[in-house]
Amino acid sequence: MFDIGFSEIFIIAVVALIVIGPERLPRVARTLGHLFGRLQRYVAEVKADINREMELDELRKLQSTVQDAAREIEQDVSAQVQYVESEVKQAGEEAKQTVESAAEPLKGISLMPDSQLADAAAKPAESAEERPQLELGLEGDSKPDPLQKRA
Repeated sequence: MFDIGFSEIFIIAVVALIVIGPERLPRVARTLGHLFGRLQRYVAEVKADINREMELDELRKLQSTVQDAAREIEQDVSAQVQYVESEVKQAGEEAKQTVESAAEPLKGISLMPDSQLADAAAKPAESAEERPQLELGLEGDSKPDPLQKRA
């Protein structure tokens, strides 16, 4: 703290011994020691308070930086969600329009009258004998085809 060497301390001690006297010197030295200790503790507390304030300021800056970054991310995500929602809505509308435009020419056309549709739905499936058989054999093939119906 102060640039005081051993010789300066010795001179101060001799002068204090002469001025204060040998009876009161120990009590004064003890009091000065206590005051010096309090001064050191006070300086240490002030340094610690200053360091805490600096750290607190740094933490506040860090907190504001993190909050700003979180806000930016939230805004970006919100914008992307809105974009995706609008694209999905637009795609749905386009699909609906495509389906409607594809169904437009077919509205008046009926492949089967309603009565035949009802009959076809009520009719059971054809039996295996009534279904047409496929001939899978090759020309000139002498082996019988196992899939062909035997007569």
